[in-house]
Amino acid sequence: MKNRQLTVRLILMNFLQYAAWGAYLTSLGRYLGNVGLGPQIKWFFAMQGIVSIFMPTLMGIVADRFIQAQKTLSLCHGLAGLFMLGAGVYCMSAGAGVEFAPLFVLYSLSVAFYMPTIAISNSVAYNALGKAGMDPVKDFPPIRVFGTIGFICSMLLTNFLKIGGTAMQDSYTQLISSGIISLVLCAYALTMPACETNRGENKSLAEAFGLKAFSLFKDGQFAIFFIFSMLLGASLQITNGYANTFLGSFAADPALADTFAVKNSNALIAISQASETLCILLIPFCMKKFGIKKVMLIAMFAWVFRFGFFGLGNPSMPGVLLFVLSCIVYGVAFDFFNISGSLYVNENTTPDIRSSAQGVFMLMTNGLGATIGTLAAGKVVEACDVFNTPANWAQAWYIFAGYACVVGVLFAILFRDPQKKISPKAQ
Repeated sequence: MKNRQLTVRLILMNFLQYAAWGAYLTSLGRYLGNVGLGPQIKWFFAMQGIVSIFMPTLMGIVADRFIQAQKTLSLCHGLAGLFMLGAGVYCMSAGAGVEFAPLFVLYSLSVAFYMPTIAISNSVAYNALGKAGMDPVKDFPPIRVFGTIGFICSMLLTNFLKIGGTAMQDSYTQLISSGIISLVLCAYALTMPACETNRGENKSLAEAFGLKAFSLFKDGQFAIFFIFSMLLGASLQITNGYANTFLGSFAADPALADTFAVKNSNALIAISQASETLCILLIPFCMKKFGIKKVMLIAMFAWVFRFGFFGLGNPSMPGVLLFVLSCIVYGVAFDFFNISGSLYVNENTTPDIRSSAQGVFMLMTNGLGATIGTLAAGKVVEACDVFNTPANWAQAWYIFAGYACVVGVLFAILFRDPQKKISPKAQ
């Protein structure tokens, strides 16, 4: 009974964790385009990567050494929620005169505190499951599914709910919604099982500040794992930043303007997250059966299909089915990389550096990888001149698909699947 209650509590935490993100992540680019900030889309999504270069690691150190992880999670969500609310209120007051600088500053401060919560919420869940005698590899993925469900619910709310006659995906209300959800989780996180800190005496400076996690780079295969995590992380923000904008571009064609894919682009993209809910459940089996190398390779080549189907598709029948297929393979592309990678780090590090190691994983993927990928994608989009010639979007998607293919081939050559250290409970 206690385990069931704990599972429900962790489900709610994960639901709120990703609902706060889903409220705006896939629709922000569309809103920015509406207020004349289309050319700046890349900077808003790159900022998620820039802050992830240092904030997850920094807050992971805080959670490992100074403030219990569940309290750190609460603090981060409280600040993220307040700044996101501030961004929404600014946009409301500015109306059609939204300026880049004030919105970007408020948004940046919010994501600076939100991005660390992804890794910290994982650590809080792993800690709670371990204390209850449960196995994170087997028991966490079904819980994490509800994070994706929370993301989907927020996306659909943003797509279909109209406030003042305007859909949330086209207005600033998506920012206000995200801020409110973060503040709810700020309070709820304090009810999570306590996580111990490691403030031992006679520690080196690196150990005292949790920097020991960077020693993982001394292990050649772990270093390759992190480097390719960065390279694959470059793919993560491309469709977040540009998929909705791409689908909206078909509105310029009168024959396609009223199609479902154009008018309800956020709902279409939500199929990606629905696919995640199924793919997450496959992770324990796949990690046990194939190991981290094959699971990562599956993710890498799924990105090839994700981008390729976007390039080939269009909103009319049967072209829209390719968009649907792109969304379906996204579940494999995202989960088989992000969740499996996080579990791999958890299972191959010692308890004293796990939060810090999760922060390093976030640094490489959502930090360096996402930053480089978003800015590079912005250059590709600009070079293809898609905002003036929407037909050129296909060229951009094919370039992204080619990149993912090259990364997959190199990973297959360079990375050796380590001996799995999966708990016997998962066997």
